[in-house]
Amino acid sequence: MNIAIYTLTSELHDDQAVNTVTKEFLSTLEVDYELKGSDYSSYGSHALDLIYIRTGGTEGIFKRLLPMLKKQSNRPLYLLTSGKSNSLAASLEILSFLRQQQIFGEVIHGSKTYVHQRITLLTKVGEARQQLRGLKLGVIGEPSDWLIASAVNRQVVADRLGIHIVDVSMTMLLDSIRQIPLSSPHEHSEREVILRALPGAEQIYLALKFLVERYQLQGFTLRCFDLLTTVKNTGCLALAKLNAEGVVAGCEGDIPTMLSMAITKSVTGVSGFQCNPSKIDSESGELLFAHCTIPLNMVERYELDTHYESGIGVGIRGYMKEGPVTIFKVAGDLSRCFIAEGELIRNETQADLCRTQQVVRLSDKKQAAYFLNEPIGNHHVIMPGHHKEVLSELIYNKV
Repeated sequence: MNIAIYTLTSELHDDQAVNTVTKEFLSTLEVDYELKGSDYSSYGSHALDLIYIRTGGTEGIFKRLLPMLKKQSNRPLYLLTSGKSNSLAASLEILSFLRQQQIFGEVIHGSKTYVHQRITLLTKVGEARQQLRGLKLGVIGEPSDWLIASAVNRQVVADRLGIHIVDVSMTMLLDSIRQIPLSSPHEHSEREVILRALPGAEQIYLALKFLVERYQLQGFTLRCFDLLTTVKNTGCLALAKLNAEGVVAGCEGDIPTMLSMAITKSVTGVSGFQCNPSKIDSESGELLFAHCTIPLNMVERYELDTHYESGIGVGIRGYMKEGPVTIFKVAGDLSRCFIAEGELIRNETQADLCRTQQVVRLSDKKQAAYFLNEPIGNHHVIMPGHHKEVLSELIYNKV
């Protein structure tokens, strides 16, 4: 684990006695860490930086140290304490001081199990933050006209997550598509319309990959419906492939969903399935989600079909493994998010919906009311596994 532990100690306490307690206490953490002692020069550079308050009488030392800590990191301040030698009392005084300064902090203290679990969780959150900081995400074309509730506060996103959003014109993509030779159709396709569309879908994929490299993007969202009228094809296959290659690739120019996918990837290693709720049963807590693309590294198998709304191009019908999932969406100003755990109980293949279809049963069926009363836009992101705790910590522990 990428954990560093720094120490604060009053000069009034015996060094040998304090060092003995330190060795005994840190051995109970059962995590890998690097003990930095009183050298704070690398503070802020690890997934988790802990300030171990070893004794009482350290409040003044911390106050003098705080300006340097704030300069080196804008993340929350975590105070670790064993409770020995009045260290807990000092920690509480320090935390109260931080609150007065409107600085987020937390005292980590309690049973061996609690401390271990808390440090493990905060390390995962810190590792996710490290992955997000410095990301450059593109908006290729403007957000789709129907996304009237999906604005984003770019400054808040940059300040809170360290993500920078840049604009790339649709003209750049179309010009790139035209410069890529159109390959011959693949043989043995079951459907003629898909056979004819595959070379064009590959063009779109290569053009998007070119723009990712040119603008040094780690992800993007695409105003994909414009491709239906300009090149008579879809970006569904391209997005599925790029997501599987580690590039966050979203649909319809939906920036908040792109951010949600980037956060998902930082926590789980996959971008997640961007989809719309198509049916909601509040009584059972079951929801049907659908879209015409899904990362190819999230499915056990997939089939090619046409894009649902237009009946042209190439869409993806992916079959994800049934089991635990998390549904996630963050608002464009990071003021709130939706996180719900549940079970993917089946994949469906209804003809009148977007091609990839998942039925999810919520662990708490009452959360279905969110979609009918206070949704954050229409798109949401489904990821494998249960990750509510890490996502909540990542979004709501303000930096």
